[in-house]
Amino acid sequence: MTKEPAPQTVPVSELPRKVCEVALNTGPDSSSGLSTAGFRTAKYLPHEWHQSNSDLYNKAFSFCEQGECNRAESKELSAHAAATTQRAQQNSTAAVGQRLQDIHFWKSELQKQIEDMDAETSLLAAQKLRLGRGALDASAVPYAIATDNLQCRERRQPPDLVNDEVEQELLKEAELIRNIQELLKRTLSQAANQMRLNRDHKEICEMDWSDKVETYNIDDKCGRYSNQSTNIQFHPSSVKYEESASTPETWAKFTHDNIYRAEREKLASVNLRALIDSILHDVSEDLRRQCAAVNEAFVRRCEELDDAKHNLEHHLKNVLREIGDQEANIAALKKAIKDKEAPMKVAQTRLYDRSFRPNVELCRDEAQFRLIGEVEELTETIKSLKQKLLESEQSLRNLEDTRMDLEKEIAVKRNSIFIDRQKCMAHRMHYPVVLKLAGY
Repeated sequence: MTKEPAPQTVPVSELPRKVCEVALNTGPDSSSGLSTAGFRTAKYLPHEWHQSNSDLYNKAFSFCEQGECNRAESKELSAHAAATTQRAQQNSTAAVGQRLQDIHFWKSELQKQIEDMDAETSLLAAQKLRLGRGALDASAVPYAIATDNLQCRERRQPPDLVNDEVEQELLKEAELIRNIQELLKRTLSQAANQMRLNRDHKEICEMDWSDKVETYNIDDKCGRYSNQSTNIQFHPSSVKYEESASTPETWAKFTHDNIYRAEREKLASVNLRALIDSILHDVSEDLRRQCAAVNEAFVRRCEELDDAKHNLEHHLKNVLREIGDQEANIAALKKAIKDKEAPMKVAQTRLYDRSFRPNVELCRDEAQFRLIGEVEELTETIKSLKQKLLESEQSLRNLEDTRMDLEKEIAVKRNSIFIDRQKCMAHRMHYPVVLKLAGY
């Protein structure tokens, strides 16, 4: 039931004039001091009473109409406000839900990028390990072999201490290995720098992803709020825009730029891995090719040394045979000279004894001429034999010197062959294979 409005007190200025007069005892109906004055003081007249009630009824009716109209407007306003509030809340909830989808999309993209960057960094780390502990460490063995070969060949004796093809190929091999090691070190430094960039961009994406996760949880909690929630309260100060707040465009651009930069670094890392593969393949091929060239030079040089040694040994054999023949010849010459001593004694004794012939018997007869001619002939023969003996002895000394030279040269050749074949080539058998040089 509608509550009636309380009656209002009417000011004195608004009361009818006669009522005022009655109240003041100045009207025509005033007691004017009569004995009934106490009963008529401040009382309404009948028509005034009817008029007062009529005004009061009209005022009450007017106020009732106003109250009813106010109630209808209030009800309509309340319904409109409820519908507007519900619609606004639904729109806000839908906007939060859409925002959750956007956050989830970028969060998923960031997570995928983080996983890709982590996988790519692991692959690059494996390549870096292959580059450093594999190829770079493996290149130390060929370099040690090349330098050891050069040092061993320094112990060759003249005239074999020559800057031959093997020497040149070994120097080329050592220079090639030094250049390769410098290239591998520069590539190793580049890989380390790229890994640092990968981790930096991964960290940026992780921080962005972490912010997205926290924001998603906040917006998810906000999306679950309802009018029946028990953990809602007034926060008047929250209805404002933060000056540092981003716009949807800058927000999306920030994450897009992070993903773009991370993708760019990932592509650079992929290209670097391909470059490392190419470098290691080329390096291993170059080293094995140079190793083959050195080995072939060693083989040819050893063949040359073998041929030279065989020729020297053949000449030494001839010289030794000639020395033997010359010694026999010298012995024969000495015997021939010795054999001429007896005929010389006989002839000179005959001449000596015939010099004692007496008087005219000391005749220059045919026998005397023959004996003198025999002595002169024997003397010339002995002289020729002695000259030939001197020549034969000089030839024997020359043969002996040649023998010594040949033996020394053969020893030099044997030493060179031992160094090249037994030392250098045997050491080169430990040269790393292609897979080892490629870092595997």
